[in-house]
Amino acid sequence: MFPILHLAGLGERKLPDHLFRLPVPVISVGNLTWGGNGKTPMVELLARSFVEEGYSPLILTRGYGSADEAKMLQRQLQGTSTKIGVGADRVATALRFLEQYGFTYSPATFEKLFSEENTEILASNDPIGVAILDDGMQHLSVRRDLEIVMVNALMPWGNHHLLPLGSLREPLTALCRADVLVIHHVDLVHSKDIDTLKSTIRKANKSAPIFFTKMTPIYFFPSRDLSTELPLMAVENATVLCLSGIGCADSFIQRIERMGPRFVDHLNFSDHHSFEMQDLEMVRTRLQALESKFDSKPIVVVTEKDYDRAPEVLERLKQYEVLVLCSRLQFLEYKGTTEDRFKKIVREYLCRRLDVNMSALS
Repeated sequence: MFPILHLAGLGERKLPDHLFRLPVPVISVGNLTWGGNGKTPMVELLARSFVEEGYSPLILTRGYGSADEAKMLQRQLQGTSTKIGVGADRVATALRFLEQYGFTYSPATFEKLFSEENTEILASNDPIGVAILDDGMQHLSVRRDLEIVMVNALMPWGNHHLLPLGSLREPLTALCRADVLVIHHVDLVHSKDIDTLKSTIRKANKSAPIFFTKMTPIYFFPSRDLSTELPLMAVENATVLCLSGIGCADSFIQRIERMGPRFVDHLNFSDHHSFEMQDLEMVRTRLQALESKFDSKPIVVVTEKDYDRAPEVLERLKQYEVLVLCSRLQFLEYKGTTEDRFKKIVREYLCRRLDVNMSALS
């Protein structure tokens, strides 16, 4: 489960200077509310971007519950130079990886980041060049050079109550700590709602740039065969049961509905839910009812996170086709913001760390 940290008063000031400083730049990707904010897809996008530019990233994730997000990142980034460290003590985890692989960090390291000049492909054992804190906003042991905060446009602040009465992990004033804010799922809400959301954010943070993203479905793969890619039209005119245990099931369901199925039903469980046998009995009962109503076998569709959490459980639905939806985070060009501008800001913050280090040495 997520740690319940209300962090009274911390939202009104920057983080203290005594946090542990890793020898490589650190990017934190976090959120204020429980689940569905696009945090892990952003971590994946950053890691892929660094790999493509010739930098070996280390992802530090707590791995709570069934560690489904860590498993998903490991599968998605397999074969790249990305390292993934799982553990509640992220300082100890980071130091262990840095000792094992070493690190590279020099004044020229990030100056050409995200430029066309970087074409080097790194191997899995190459030294670490940058660390990414997955779910890092409330993790107050590692000092970060860039704080990215994700906001779910579908349900940005829950019921405006802190845990356990609501989904807020900190007060809205904590948004002042963000260097960059990203509003996610903007394609599923009206533009006026986005404007209202921006207005709320600006009350807490008047200057941080705001970007806009969505999840773009790419393909399905059968749960029994990860190597097979099926087109999105695989569910067209089909009866579909969306089975999920994620933070924002509505976004998942809406995207499936846009693919043109005949009928979409859904069974939603809590975020990080571990599917058990009694859950499968419920699923089978629902599937049998759909099959009887529409006189055809329904298709079960799950998210990547649900698959990586319990692939062996999904195998028990042998008499039905189970498809896994693969999606990637995509920046939207909205009111002048672009992915290129986002990457430019990332480069500027990491180079700022270089400037500070070089000044200390001079």
